[in-house]
Amino acid sequence: MTLNFLVICLISLGVYSFLFGRYRIRKVTQQVSVKQHSRDVYHATFLAACATIVPLIVLIVWSSLSPLVLNGLLEVQLQNMVGAATVGEMGVLIAQTKAFSAGLLNPAFVSDDVKQAASYYESLQAASDTGRALLVLAIGLVGLAFGSRFLTVRFTARHWVERLATWLMIGASVIAILTTIGIVLSLVFETIRFFDSVSVTEFLFGLHWSPQIAIRADQAGSSGSFGAIPLFAGTLMITLIAMVVAVPVGLMSAIYLSEYATPRLRNIAKPTIEVLAGIPTVVYGFFAALVLAPLLRDGGSDIGLTVSSESALAAGLVMGTMIIPFISSLSDDVINAVPQNLRDGAAALGATRSETIIQVVLPAALPGIVSAVLLAISRAIGETMIVVMAAGVAANLTANPFESVTTVTVQIVMLLVGDQEFDSAKTLAAFALGLLLFIITLGLNILALYVVNKYREQYD
Repeated sequence: MTLNFLVICLISLGVYSFLFGRYRIRKVTQQVSVKQHSRDVYHATFLAACATIVPLIVLIVWSSLSPLVLNGLLEVQLQNMVGAATVGEMGVLIAQTKAFSAGLLNPAFVSDDVKQAASYYESLQAASDTGRALLVLAIGLVGLAFGSRFLTVRFTARHWVERLATWLMIGASVIAILTTIGIVLSLVFETIRFFDSVSVTEFLFGLHWSPQIAIRADQAGSSGSFGAIPLFAGTLMITLIAMVVAVPVGLMSAIYLSEYATPRLRNIAKPTIEVLAGIPTVVYGFFAALVLAPLLRDGGSDIGLTVSSESALAAGLVMGTMIIPFISSLSDDVINAVPQNLRDGAAALGATRSETIIQVVLPAALPGIVSAVLLAISRAIGETMIVVMAAGVAANLTANPFESVTTVTVQIVMLLVGDQEFDSAKTLAAFALGLLLFIITLGLNILALYVVNKYREQYD
């Protein structure tokens, strides 16, 4: 039984359990005169949970561990068939066996050992799928029978369902926390390996970025250069240009839509602005590379300026246009959340509408506006496609926005493109860049929380 069909069977069992539970409790209630403790929906939900939660956990665990077990058994079988083999050779044999089993290899180009191993692997998969299906469905039916015994009039089904919902939310929170911890630890461990080859001083304060490492020691550039200053300088320049575009436009758009625009105009203009957030970033990259960059280059040449075909200015302008909806939409919601009595009080004191906005509304909405701006900065820092297509990949250390620069995210992509060995400084540099970028983003979030907590006390 395939995984998809088994999931459908499990969902069907849950639906049946819910309907059966509701029918059963109604029938039991009609036979007695005692007041029912919990509503029918709680009894039905309890029975559905008994029939599906444990089988779902077993399904997830089995599906996660079975590939590891099957690979181990396949490796033992191949070792018995071909004898001693290196790690690389064994990996190739396992990959060929799986590919042949999936029908991706021509039998004429596959050895008899691989064919036999593929047959053995298919038998293991079939046995694993059958065992998984039987175990999951058996546990589900046992849970259904077990839960049915509790469907009585005075059974506290609501308490059990609410407790289950609480544990589910706790589990979701724990998963999110563990995921964050796992990401951070993976970055930290790989970064430590990187700093075993490259000094921290060179990485943090080096002015030249050239991570290419030759295969032989006598080739040029065999040691590589890993100074990250040009990458972060390019990231900062493009982000600064983007925010110069996005913050005034987005904030003033939010002020107009929330304070001046009529409801009809607001209902048309706000969705239109938010359409910008739905455009894929690759489309913005095309626009920057094919329209804006040539326009800036030709316009610069007309007034005597040398503008590169791939410039930080083009990438920053387009990126700023892309993140306008983030600032506009969030700021608009924050401004609308300011209590109306603050505006009425300012008007009663004789303040004009513009004075009310500047001296009352914006200070009250400042924490939300700062959060929106910092969210937009984080979005700009993490953008890749626009920079690749509009600003290039050259790690130039320059303060001239008309020249080509690159960003941290672009270099991370460049370092990890293709088949890479995770034992060289070139590949491990991506993790060091990612960790440093994570620390910067974390600092922005901490700053946002500080601003929000500081000013929220004044207006609560």
